[in-house]
Amino acid sequence: MKKIFYSFITLSIMLTQFACTSQKKEENNSILKESNAPFGAPEFDKFKIEDYKEAFERGFEEKRAEIKAIIENSDAPTYANTIDALEMSGRTLDKVGAIFFNLNESENTPQMTEIEEYVVPKMTELSGYIFMNDTLFSRIRAIYDTKATLGLNEEQSIVLENYYQGFVRGGALLNAEDKAKLLDIDTKIGLAQIKFSTNLLADNKAFKLEITDKADLAGLPQSVIDAAASEDGKSWIFTLDKPSCIPFLQYADNRALREKIYKAYYGRGDNNNENDNKAIIKEILQLRQQKAKLLGYESFAHFVLDEKMAKTPEAALDLLNKIWEPAVKRAAEEKAELQKIADREGAGIKIEGWDWFYYTEKLRKEKYALNDEVITPYFKLENVLQGAFDCANKLYGVKFVKRTDIPVYHPEVSTYEVLDSEGNHLSVFYTDFFPRDTKRQGAWMTNFVNQRNICGDNVRPMVVNVCNFTTPQGDIPALLNIDETRTLFHEFGHALHGMLTQTHYPSVSGTNVKHDFVELFSQVNEKWAVHPDVLPTYAKHYKTGEAIPDSLIAKMQKSAHFNLGFETTELVAAALLDMKMHLIEDYSNFDCNEYENILRKELGFINEIEYRYRSTNFAHVFGGGYAVGYYAYLWAEVLDCDAFELFLEKGVFDEATAAAFKKLVEMGGSKDPMREYREFRGADPNPDALLRARGLI
Repeated sequence: MKKIFYSFITLSIMLTQFACTSQKKEENNSILKESNAPFGAPEFDKFKIEDYKEAFERGFEEKRAEIKAIIENSDAPTYANTIDALEMSGRTLDKVGAIFFNLNESENTPQMTEIEEYVVPKMTELSGYIFMNDTLFSRIRAIYDTKATLGLNEEQSIVLENYYQGFVRGGALLNAEDKAKLLDIDTKIGLAQIKFSTNLLADNKAFKLEITDKADLAGLPQSVIDAAASEDGKSWIFTLDKPSCIPFLQYADNRALREKIYKAYYGRGDNNNENDNKAIIKEILQLRQQKAKLLGYESFAHFVLDEKMAKTPEAALDLLNKIWEPAVKRAAEEKAELQKIADREGAGIKIEGWDWFYYTEKLRKEKYALNDEVITPYFKLENVLQGAFDCANKLYGVKFVKRTDIPVYHPEVSTYEVLDSEGNHLSVFYTDFFPRDTKRQGAWMTNFVNQRNICGDNVRPMVVNVCNFTTPQGDIPALLNIDETRTLFHEFGHALHGMLTQTHYPSVSGTNVKHDFVELFSQVNEKWAVHPDVLPTYAKHYKTGEAIPDSLIAKMQKSAHFNLGFETTELVAAALLDMKMHLIEDYSNFDCNEYENILRKELGFINEIEYRYRSTNFAHVFGGGYAVGYYAYLWAEVLDCDAFELFLEKGVFDEATAAAFKKLVEMGGSKDPMREYREFRGADPNPDALLRARGLI
């Protein structure tokens, strides 16, 4: 996913960029000190945690002064002295914020959390100072009202529109009393989201399934057993990190232990302990509703979607409902197949959630002679990454050069310089692939530096991919399963979106696009990961170096739709949960567990399948900026499936098609996305493309 840390930061992203002028004064603060690293990259190795607060305070001070200068400008408002000035303000805050909030996700410590809790209210206060200033808004409004006479290009027009709507949505039209209420609400939401994320990380870290009896390891592949071995060799430890718990669910014969780890994984944040998230969820939902009502919207869902491609909850729900029925039907058929295997083996059980992964692996092996033990030896992490690089080179002409002279924030992080087809510098790319106790779950892309080309200052981006993949074990390198391989290509698609961007204004560069458009590029990129023309180029046995055989590729292709009823059902269920929770009218008696059960019955949701994320561990929705946004994966999937059908028709590396698609990647948010997509595709996207890709029609 494209990581969005906080909604108020997202709202203010256009206001937290670099100025055209530079400051050369000597700094003692390690965060603010001018970098001597290549490309001006952050010197992580020199940063001191005690310097963050001072650095943020400097950023707040400078930002407020720059905004004050715009407000107090006695000249008539123009695009240059108002919009351009806003775009160029806040260089220090942008630098510090990009560094801190990225590291807080991948190198979280109690000290970082304490700084976060200190900073977030101050950021909200600053956001209020900006968005609720009547004089500043009047300057923007004056420009907005005369935009037809200004001769603006499309990018300038969109930037202006974003500012105007951002101020309106930020409370500019409210009276003084309501502005104060909105500021208080935003502060409380920000702090509640921090608490949610902190609780989730703590609950995840707290669980350890320690096995001392080797008999309890029955069924597990030796590679999984070796990865779980304790340092003293006397036990085996399984955690809730996916590379640990998912293989256990897939292969462990001990049903009671499968149930234990399954319930722990889906029960994160719902353990009635100090890390419980139920009350926090209710608080966040109530606050979001208050915010939406204050701004004149029927619900928070209506508020969020008003600026997305979907525009209305009804449109988003229409797509989700169209996918739901065939997905559940297929999942029911899959459940019946799993029950047959259990019955045939004399298990004497009714299939439950903790049995699904286990019997699915048995069924996969039975139908296709295929399982992770057969596949993963061909997917060495370094080879998969090179495969992603090679695809990008064939499609877009970009090259990746390993660098060892760019500072990193952890020894496991690697860096690359990204070059265009003529050898010109495009970006710095960081990779951070393995789980740590200090790292949040999941996978994401974000920027340390945003691209801009304004005021004669052409700055290229610095992009990072963070994942939680299977770690190397002794002489065995990191070997990825198919899901992890797709994830790498997915996040790399976001990275390409950030690295290839060619806009002028930073507020519309790279992934700063409509939320339900941003996943198009990541999900399209996934398509190359398992295409039969691509697999042999990078999928090579880690011991022999032999390319993946055609027979195995054929099995993978034949099984492409395997278990997609389950996968689609859990995904759509989570999207529906997110959407419908934010449409509730009264939260006074709201209980998230009770609501999940109510919705399950309403949908006819198969009991043996869980929501991909339950409310208490739904970090996309309650820990960051994807609230009322989980549907976007499916909205974008309509686009990506439709787009890739053109590549299949013309050729997966067809130069003309790739060049046309590259224009979509490069434009960021500087153009109308649907118009440009229609131009690329020659027609509106066809929703049936998604159903075909998932084998549901």
